[in-house]
Order: sequence, then C-alpha cells, then structure tokens
Amino acid sequence: MTRTAFIIAAVFAASLAMSAHAEDVTAGSLKISTPWTRATPKGAGVGGGYMKITNSGATPDRLVSGKTDVASRFEIHEMSMDNGVMKMRPVAQGIEIKPVQTIELKPGSYHVMFVGLKKPLAQGEPVKATLVFEKAGKVDVTFTVEGIGAQTGGGNHAMPSGGMKMEHGH
Repeated sequence: MTRTAFIIAAVFAASLAMSAHAEDVTAGSLKISTPWTRATPKGAGVGGGYMKITNSGATPDRLVSGKTDVASRFEIHEMSMDNGVMKMRPVAQGIEIKPVQTIELKPGSYHVMFVGLKKPLAQGEPVKATLVFEKAGKVDVTFTVEGIGAQTGGGNHAMPSGGMKMEHGH
C-alpha cells in the first residue's frame, strides 16, 4: 500500500470511528454531552442511560422526563449507598441543572432508565431518545451503545464488582 493510500485509509477509518459516537446537542443554554448506554443481554428488561448536561445560562432548568422507542417507559433515577447496600430510586421531580453547572448522569449516580425494553440494546446500534426539560423543552439525542461492562462513553471499560449489593425500588 502506498503512503498516500495508507493515509487516506487511516483518515477514513478515524472518521468512521468518530461518527459512531453520539454528538453533543445544544438546546437554549443547555448542552447535552456524550449520551451513552450499555449493551444489554438477551431478555433484559431495563437499560441505563448516561450523559453530561451543562447549563451555561443564568436560570436553572430541570430534566423532567423523556421517551424512547426502544422501551415502554423512560424514568430518571438516582443511586445511593445505604449501609453497604446500593439503592436505586426514581427521581419524581427530575434533576435540576443550576446556572453555570454541569450534572453528570453516570453509573452509580443519577441516570435515566429505559424500562420495558422491546429488544436488547446492541453495542454499536444507536438509541434515539427525546429528553424533556422544564424550560428548554423537548431535545432529541442519540445514545451510543457501549459494551455491557462499560463505565464511560467512548470505549469499553470493565465494571468493578466490588461485592456490592443492589436494591431497586419504586
């Protein structure tokens, strides 16, 4: 392969890799960065969604709900530790994003739940969703589906087991 052909092939491969990751979305003073989720095993009923939301404005906003075609329900959740037990609860009032604040929805913290999955989430297949904010309104985003054990968007990172117990309640 000639040097020029190699460079062209490398640039093409890099552009394909970059297009596989979700793009940042801006709505008013909000910026939604790196929405991602994990692949789910066959038969799984739920999946989690993660992202960063930055408010560069002078007034607060609030993520109040969302929807996606891959699940029957879209919920906002929070995880916390209580006497060594990881507890997950819905956040009925949504998540406030104060002025000049970044909120990170990530494993073990705030996150969205895709409840009642209609099919497994497959690595590399994007998940389209609509986030609903109190002030910014409806915002369409695309979640990149990472590997089952991913801890961050943009690559596969194994999830530590750490012997944690988890309780999921409504």
